[in-house]
Amino acid sequence: MTARCTNLPVDGGRLWADLMALGTITEPDKPYTRRSFSPLFLEGRDWLAKRFAAAGLSVRIDTGGNLIGRMEGARADAGTIMIGSHSDTVPSGGRFDGVAGVVVALEIARSLREAGRRLNCAIEVVDFLAEEPSEFGLSCVGSRALTGRLTDDQLAYRDPAGERLDQAIARVGGDPARLAAARRDDIVGFFELHIEQGIVLEQQGIDLGIVTAIAGIARVEIVFDGRADHAGTTPMDLRRDAGLAAAITSAFVASTAREAAAGGNGHFVATTGVFEQFPNAANVVPGKARLVVDIRAEDHAVTERFLAALDARSGEIARECGVERARFALLSDTDPAPCDTALQALLSQSADALGYLSLPMASGAGHDAAFMSHIAPSAMVFVPCRDGRSHAPEEWGEPDAIAAGAAVIHDAVLRLDERHNKTESEGSHAR
Repeated sequence: MTARCTNLPVDGGRLWADLMALGTITEPDKPYTRRSFSPLFLEGRDWLAKRFAAAGLSVRIDTGGNLIGRMEGARADAGTIMIGSHSDTVPSGGRFDGVAGVVVALEIARSLREAGRRLNCAIEVVDFLAEEPSEFGLSCVGSRALTGRLTDDQLAYRDPAGERLDQAIARVGGDPARLAAARRDDIVGFFELHIEQGIVLEQQGIDLGIVTAIAGIARVEIVFDGRADHAGTTPMDLRRDAGLAAAITSAFVASTAREAAAGGNGHFVATTGVFEQFPNAANVVPGKARLVVDIRAEDHAVTERFLAALDARSGEIARECGVERARFALLSDTDPAPCDTALQALLSQSADALGYLSLPMASGAGHDAAFMSHIAPSAMVFVPCRDGRSHAPEEWGEPDAIAAGAAVIHDAVLRLDERHNKTESEGSHAR
C-alpha cells in the first residue's frame, strides 16, 4: 500500500466537531433520536441550515422537503454535483448513520470554497427528508420526491395521530402541491458517504468500501389461521397450531436463505423480522400467527426464486399443520440499484491516490442513493463502524475513517468535474 496522504483536503477535526455537535440534538432519554418530522428533527435541520449558510452556501428547502445548500459553478450549463445523505434517525439510533454523510458533504463544500476552488459544476449539499422508515410507514421520502417517485397515494398516508404525509411535508417547509418542481434533471453525479453497518471492512482492515450496488428489498406478509385450544388437554395429533406453522416457515426462510447466499449471485439475506402469534398465552395453542419476511438481494432474479419457493413451501406447511394459510402478500418489492461504474472507478482512483485500501462491496441496506440512481450517476463510499453496530446508541465510526471517506469523495468530485467539463467541451467542439 502506498503511504497515506497526511495533508488531507478536508478538515477532519472540524468535520468531527460538527458530527458530535449534531448528535447532542436528541431526545435525552433515548440517545440518539431525531425522528423525521419531529420538533427535534426540525431543530437539527435549523442547526444544519445555519452551518450551510456559514459555509457560504445558498440554503433552501425544495418542494419535497429536502434541505439543500448550493455553491454555484463557473459554468451555468455544467450541471450539478450533489453530495449528501440524511439527518433523521431511527429510535435510539446512532450519531453516524446518515448524519456522517450530510456533515461530510458540508465539509467538502466548505473546503472547496476555502481553497478557492470554484468548479465548473455547481456543488449541492443535501439532507434528504425522512430516509429512515417514518411514522407514515414510508422511507426515503425526500429522495423519492427529488426523483419523481413519491406518489399521490403515498402522500395520503397517515401517521398514528392522523396527520397526512403531504401535510407533514408542508409543515417542515416543503410544498407538496408543487411536488413536481422537486424533480431534478441537472445532476451529473451523486455521492453519498455512509458507515458500513457491517463488519467486513473492520475485520479485513480495509479503509473504505466502494459500493457496487444497493440491494433490492422485498417484504412478504404470511398469516396462518388455526384454532386456539387448551395447551394441556388437546392431544398433539388433534391440534391446529398456527404458531407451529409459523415456526417451521421461519426455519425454512433461514435455511433457504443460506443456500441462496452461497449460490454465487451476490449479496442475499432473508429475515423473519415480525413473528406474532395469538392469543400468545403460555397455556393456549396458538390460533393465529403472522410473519413478515424481509428479503434483500443484489440480483432480483434470486429474490424471485426465493419468493416462489416461500410461496410453495408455506402452503405445504399449512396443510401439514392442519391450518389455513389465510394470507401470502407481497407488501413491497424494490429492484436492486447498481451504482455507476464510472463513478466507482473515480472513487477507486481517488482512494489509491490518497493511499487508502478500498474494497468493492454491495450494500444490504437501503439508501437514498438507490433512488438517486434513477436520475443520475450515483455512487457510495462505506467507512468502517465498530463491531458492525448500527441503529443503536453504540454506533461508532473513527474520526480518521470518516475524514478518509470525505477526502476520497472530495478528490472524486474534482475528477468528475474535470471529466465532465472535458466531455462537454469536446461535445461542443464537435457540434
